[in-house]
Amino acid sequence: MKVVHLASEVAPFAKTGGLADVAGSLPGALSGLGLDVRVLTPYYRETSAKGLPLRTVATGLKLEFAGKVRIFDILEHRDGRQRVWLIACDEYFDRDHLYGPPSGDYADNGERFGFFSRASLDALKALDFSPDILHLHDWQTGLIPAYLKFSPFGGDFFQDAKTLFTIHNLAYQGLFDPGVLSRIGLPDRLFDMTHLEFHGRVSFLKAGLLYSRALTTVSPRYSREILTAEFGCGFDGLLRSRKESLTGILNGVDYADWNPETDPHLPAPYSRRDLSGKAVCRRALLDSFALRLPPEVPIAGMVTRLAEQKGLDIVCDALGGILKAGAAVVILGTGDAAIQDMLSQARKKHPDVFGLRLAFDEKTARIIYAGSDMFLIPSRYEPCGLTQMYSLKYGTPPVVRATGGLDDTIVEFDSETGAGNGFKFTAASPEALLDGVARSTAVFEDKESWRRLVQNAMAEDFTWEKSARRYLELYESL
Repeated sequence: MKVVHLASEVAPFAKTGGLADVAGSLPGALSGLGLDVRVLTPYYRETSAKGLPLRTVATGLKLEFAGKVRIFDILEHRDGRQRVWLIACDEYFDRDHLYGPPSGDYADNGERFGFFSRASLDALKALDFSPDILHLHDWQTGLIPAYLKFSPFGGDFFQDAKTLFTIHNLAYQGLFDPGVLSRIGLPDRLFDMTHLEFHGRVSFLKAGLLYSRALTTVSPRYSREILTAEFGCGFDGLLRSRKESLTGILNGVDYADWNPETDPHLPAPYSRRDLSGKAVCRRALLDSFALRLPPEVPIAGMVTRLAEQKGLDIVCDALGGILKAGAAVVILGTGDAAIQDMLSQARKKHPDVFGLRLAFDEKTARIIYAGSDMFLIPSRYEPCGLTQMYSLKYGTPPVVRATGGLDDTIVEFDSETGAGNGFKFTAASPEALLDGVARSTAVFEDKESWRRLVQNAMAEDFTWEKSARRYLELYESL
């Protein structure tokens, strides 16, 4: 079976979030099951700077797009049986950021990812790779089934290809002005509520939802949540009409990369059998944030986007109570300016027990996962979440809001039975978060129970193999 994954970001080539991790690891797991897998993604400036081994497999390809002839090349990276093809067009992708600077998205993102979608289809024809499955990820690739349905350029080459569209986050909808349709080569008549119109704009996400043969989300619970008005982001009616084509498949983790026994970012390795290195990581974490804490004070870590979706407004309101209850907090991330300001003020007020870094770097993130005692994830919604899976592997039990993939992966710890891997709360409120933290700190004080909890957490297995087999079954059904 020949499968092509198309995504706007793929680790390690370019990354802003979890989409890149999934698009970078799921194809490899599918290759391991015997599928012939290719990945298509843009060749960004960020990719060029990484110096990864690439070779040019096609050059000077021409595509008439947005009123002029665009020239693009195809680069290839090989890793075992898997191949990644990168669409190189400096006019669209040689920029400082993938989607736009901190001030906002690039104004021409509709054209940029319309071009990526069209050029990807042309690239498959140029390289004579006729897929059985086109697996599309998020709004940036949502136009592909629209091009196949409404544009004649594909001919017979794609007549047997089945499209599967994965929703990583329904809130990102690819909304653009109606004039984008003519610029990207789709008929203006599609600006209609039965097609691509969504509240007066064109939605690339809607194209994927409407025209793909099958839909998936990144956790079973999220696939149910998005059928409701609360989580459906305006598409709940459309999704209910396609309920029989919708499947929730939990994301996985690449433990070759996320493993405290082999992580090169950590000052000391450790394992489920020997946790001594975790204490070394805790000391490194305290030094990194200039905190001085006795070992009986638990550290609650966060590595996150500072956004309301991630529950950072809840954290700001609950922070004083968490610190007063006897825990320390360490946060790494960037995001909403108002949230950053509130956290900065809290840092000045509580310099001994609150660590804050308004940035992102991989080494600090890994030390927070390893050196913290517990991990806070109070998301208002979370399609899947990977951070809870990382923190489990690093022996840092999470305290999560019971939504989406967080609810699918975390089981409340029971001190009497010794079962469970973390702590959950239901309401999106400071009081509920404080209650979850209080339950975790109470168990932390019981060293025997806490060690059992840490052992449970590190024993969890969220490798891609199980989820990849679910995707294989879905491909076969298509």
